Amino acid sequence: MAENIYDEIEIEDMTYDSTLQIYHYPCPCGDRFEIAIADLRDGEDIAVCPSCSLMIRVVFEVDSLPKVDEAEGVQIPVAA
Repeated sequence: MAENIYDEIEIEDMTYDSTLQIYHYPCPCGDRFEIAIADLRDGEDIAVCPSCSLMIRVVFEVDSLPKVDEAEGVQIPVAA
């Protein structure tokens, strides 16, 4: 499958919305690229802009994602 990747972005450069459980990053069209943390945990690394055809590849390590306590729905720190 040929993908039209606009750029590769480090996850540290993205903004995490803990309420919506998504990472987002500004798109040149004025909207923003979005990817759900659940998709990242499942190995997805492509964030899409809902307003245009651009996509970015998110560079990250699964172990560095925020952990979520499923029962409480609260982020817990990653153990060192």
